[in-house]
Amino acid sequence: MSAKVRKEGTSLESVSQDTGELLDEVRIETDDVRSKANAVFGSKVPLWLKIAIPIALIAIFVVSFSVGRFPISPGELVKTLSNGIAHHVGALFGNDIPIADERMYTVVFKIRLPRVLVVILTGAALAVSGASYQGMFKNPLVSPDLLGASAGASVGACLGLLLNMPTIVIQLWAFVGGLTAVGMAVWLNKFVKYDATLGLVLGGILVSTLFQSGMSLIKFMADGDDKLPSITFWLMGSFSSINSRDFWLILLPMAVGFALLLLECWKLNVLSFGDEEARSMGINTARTRLIVIFASTLLTSVTVAVAGIVGWIGLVIPHLARALVGPNYRVLLPTSMFVGSGFLLIVDDIARLLTTVEIPIGILTAILGVPFFVFIFKRNMKGWS
Repeated sequence: MSAKVRKEGTSLESVSQDTGELLDEVRIETDDVRSKANAVFGSKVPLWLKIAIPIALIAIFVVSFSVGRFPISPGELVKTLSNGIAHHVGALFGNDIPIADERMYTVVFKIRLPRVLVVILTGAALAVSGASYQGMFKNPLVSPDLLGASAGASVGACLGLLLNMPTIVIQLWAFVGGLTAVGMAVWLNKFVKYDATLGLVLGGILVSTLFQSGMSLIKFMADGDDKLPSITFWLMGSFSSINSRDFWLILLPMAVGFALLLLECWKLNVLSFGDEEARSMGINTARTRLIVIFASTLLTSVTVAVAGIVGWIGLVIPHLARALVGPNYRVLLPTSMFVGSGFLLIVDDIARLLTTVEIPIGILTAILGVPFFVFIFKRNMKGWS
């Protein structure tokens, strides 16, 4: 009996020893992954920088309200905002709180507030989509329209303008066009079995060329005195006709897109090590790519539907955010959202104030984006990951 107990005890000790060795190996592998991640992603972001970025966005937000054809002082702005908020909250509970200044209320709540909020969402959407695409493809020259989302959305909107459809229908067609274009690019990817990333890029190039040809055909068919100028102006991008309905229309799809990308940000970190290592760590790379593509397409298509083509934000802003906080996507994606919102707000203020006629936003983002990109890219290309 005692011999049997000793034998079982020896067996348990052997199992325990093997388990301990296995745990030690797991700890060593985990430490290796952590050290590699630290080498790639760098040190933590300073607290003062995390505080400074949102404060800068708030300051730009307030300035955007104050400046314009009808300037508003900070005191008047605070008074109007508090009175308007009290009026709307009171209406919810059956209390009628009168508007103190109807003209000021109209300027702040019906003209500037929807526009500023849509500009903030657009800048955040394009920047976070660009950062996600650059991480997924591991390429610093990638932008959100790589897979044809902008071209598809433009065809849908141009077709709606050609047929003289209502604004809501034009925006819906633009949204569907963007999703259709990217869906075709993903479908074409199946024919390139040896390299999934290369297949997506090739599919995006083919689809973009196809939809750009369709857009040219629509412009050729459009009336040169009526429809063609409106199509051309819309393609330049503008926030001049934004209203509160546009804000509520894009709020839900943008919230879904932001949530999906922020939930996948840690997987983008792992993907930077390569597909094989990501799969060895339990990441479904194909599923992750599809989620990132869907969310980025959703965000890009919505922005094109409501504001036209606003270029360079998705290409330039991720590099600026990476220069500020490093390549860790847990921090990079939120930072890209803040920086993209602030940058586009500044450009929109310039577009409103620079001349007597508002300059299309797409022209200014290109003029400011190209030298800005050259400067940022030159300083940070060596350490890009």
